[in-house]
Amino acid sequence: MRIVLLGAPGAGKGTQAKKLIEKYGIPQISTGDILRKAVADGTPLGKEAKSYMDKGELVPDSVVIGLVKERLQQDDCKKGFILDGFPRNTSQAETLDKVLDEMGMPLDVALSVDVDMDILMKRLTGRRTCKQCGQMYNVYFSPPKQEGVCDKCGGELYQRDDDKEETIRKRLEVYEAQTAPLIDYYEKKGILKRVNGVGDIDEIFSNICSILDGLKK
Repeated sequence: MRIVLLGAPGAGKGTQAKKLIEKYGIPQISTGDILRKAVADGTPLGKEAKSYMDKGELVPDSVVIGLVKERLQQDDCKKGFILDGFPRNTSQAETLDKVLDEMGMPLDVALSVDVDMDILMKRLTGRRTCKQCGQMYNVYFSPPKQEGVCDKCGGELYQRDDDKEETIRKRLEVYEAQTAPLIDYYEKKGILKRVNGVGDIDEIFSNICSILDGLKK
């Protein structure tokens, strides 16, 4: 099962990816993780990536695709994989498709976890973290019993800078501009499947499994 997972920040992709890994026994492939490992291992592509990162520049698509290709050639990807956070735009998607076709590993499905923008805003801006024990809450969906106080340890709750409304709005705008066109790209290819990302986590996962198991028939 070869999957590209799509969805805005806060859509719950990470949670569902973990459950997919357990059920289908396939790895989740994050370009951030691959980049960090390649740099740490000092591989040729890792060194090339580091030269851009050291200058504060974006790592070019050609290098990222090269790293993804190397990762997909490992044994644990033989049964399939979940690509998360890549491709980020249609140009990367086109290049990825060419590489996967050459490897005889075309995508089975592009799975989009859909959540309305106003719910995403509440999920992300509503997050609060305990300064002492790290316990997380959401003021809209899972608030503490006492405002600003952790239920577990009585510590002070705070909002991280990257959870503030202005930052979140920018992240979602970037997603809409760059990544949302991927929905159209995969729809035209006939491999897009959508799932409602609002509601019980297990129910959402069950709907995803129904879609994936239906592809095998």
